[in-house]
Amino acid sequence: MQDTGILDSRKLPDEEFLKLWNAIILDSEVKDRLLSQAVLNFTLRPKVNRAELPLHGVILLVGEPGTGKTSLARGLAARTAEIIPSKKGFWYVEVDPHALTSSALGKSQQAVTELLGNKIPEYAAQHPVIVLLDEVEALATDRAKLSLEANPIDVHRATDAVLSQLDQLAAKHPNLLFIATSNFPKAIDSAFVSRADLILSINLPNQEACRAILTSTIQAVAEPYPKVKAILTDPGFTSVVSMCEGLDGRRIRKLVAAACTYRKEVAFDPDNLTLEDLYRAVEHEQQQLQATQGESKSE
Repeated sequence: MQDTGILDSRKLPDEEFLKLWNAIILDSEVKDRLLSQAVLNFTLRPKVNRAELPLHGVILLVGEPGTGKTSLARGLAARTAEIIPSKKGFWYVEVDPHALTSSALGKSQQAVTELLGNKIPEYAAQHPVIVLLDEVEALATDRAKLSLEANPIDVHRATDAVLSQLDQLAAKHPNLLFIATSNFPKAIDSAFVSRADLILSINLPNQEACRAILTSTIQAVAEPYPKVKAILTDPGFTSVVSMCEGLDGRRIRKLVAAACTYRKEVAFDPDNLTLEDLYRAVEHEQQQLQATQGESKSE
């Protein structure tokens, strides 16, 4: 049973997470820089005076939903542990931000302090640790945009507690790295953002990335259903790829499954999937996207 506020904990490197690192389609230079920053946390940071180089051991990934930030963070944790020698072995901890927030006055602050002030240091005392703070805006809410009349003072205190504990952890545990993610970077407190050693925006995939994502998904389906692979050599495949621009990586991968729902014979046997089925799925997804964007503009 996990402690309150901890969604997952496991030894690293983890095969499941390493597969995520390999599956995320991202510019190789961006991936390399991200990995280098994580490695630097365990090489440079412990050896340099924090007064001169104030590293906090925080990487912040921001971007639209579905761009793969959480999967990238998990993969980064595993890949970092894989390439850095450690006799004690790395450990992964994933924080559940919603388990730490409470409507009861003072409870959020207490929960944050207990987790970051006691539980995380216990892990860090035994292993190099990589902590995922998913949806970090739920914990480090921008205090400048909150009204004390509309929001309980506990929200402010919880953010204060996060910042205070991060400072304490940075000073005492150089073998600790936080990877934070957010769909809403403007909702994150500026003091948290300033503590990040690297802020990286994960953008929607360009056409080259769309092709790579769609191709890898079709190849995965083609393993049990080999006829599906013919879609990749169809002259019209490039047109379908072009239509994927504007969609996030998660939606692009789900398109292949969605394409199997237009005809019952395909649902029973995906070997019957055609480019036309995929085209219909992409067209529908783009219509849904445009409708959603239209609603957002009218609000």
